[in-house]
Amino acid sequence: MRVLVTGAGGFVGAALARRLQDDAGALGAPVTELILADMAFAGAAPGPRAVHRVGSIADDTFLDSLVRASPDVVFHLASIPGGAAERDPALGTAVNLHATTRLLEQLAGLTASAGRRPPVVVFTSTVAVYGAQLPAIVDDATPLRPVMSYGAHKLMTEYHLADLSRRGLLDGRSVRLPGIVARPAQAGGHVSAFMSNIFHALAAGEHFTCPVSAAATCWWMSRERCVDNLLHIARMPAPAQRTWPMPVLRLSIGELVDALARIYGEDRRALVRYEPVEAVESVFGRQPPLDDRLPRALGLRDDGDVEGLIRRALA
Repeated sequence: MRVLVTGAGGFVGAALARRLQDDAGALGAPVTELILADMAFAGAAPGPRAVHRVGSIADDTFLDSLVRASPDVVFHLASIPGGAAERDPALGTAVNLHATTRLLEQLAGLTASAGRRPPVVVFTSTVAVYGAQLPAIVDDATPLRPVMSYGAHKLMTEYHLADLSRRGLLDGRSVRLPGIVARPAQAGGHVSAFMSNIFHALAAGEHFTCPVSAAATCWWMSRERCVDNLLHIARMPAPAQRTWPMPVLRLSIGELVDALARIYGEDRRALVRYEPVEAVESVFGRQPPLDDRLPRALGLRDDGDVEGLIRRALA
């Protein structure tokens, strides 16, 4: 089985790549070739079944070379984060929309021309497709009204992948990721970076200025659990529904701080200063209960409880 991971040098992509290298049977069948693509890689060299491919998917020549490998499974994680895409709309559109569309259409073209089995394509979308001003509960009937280009491009890709799957050219599975924690401290480009930075600051006993209130509610998942779920999604039989959210823990910032204080010391509470920014809290701090019965029925999982989330996030 040939596997392609785009964005394999990123926060989630690097963990997924490590799991695929360490466990040749992580997808239920032996991975004979693992192609890891990104703009840059840090850390150890790839294992014997893996190869690093350095380049941008916005470069047609580079993208063509990835598709020519004819992968059986594709994890498409490469993207320009939301904040960075807002600051540079042309770059965000080039990568998150145009390059992604080209990747999907070229993979579909392989199926059409060679009569091969459609490759499984796992696409990491985002809960940003829901936008702001959410209803009392988010479910399949919730209108999708992204308020950032990042969310709009992800939503367009969901529809395009579902349509190519309807036509039998790809076996697509789009999953809307919540806040995945804990990204490296001060990770650039993510408006939701505070969701990770608060873990690092309080664990280290450092002061933290929070851009949302203590009552702000967010959807959370650790990187480890996210990788578990991505692998499970790729192993599943072709689903009838092609898009769904991840199961989440819904916690307020105050509940997270309480748990971090229980683990690292009561003095941590005094380290947090709340300076809510309406533009941040309206999108990332008012997330209501999420109807995630379908992904749970498919076998996806959350982190169980806040202590489990913290343990995995800071592992």
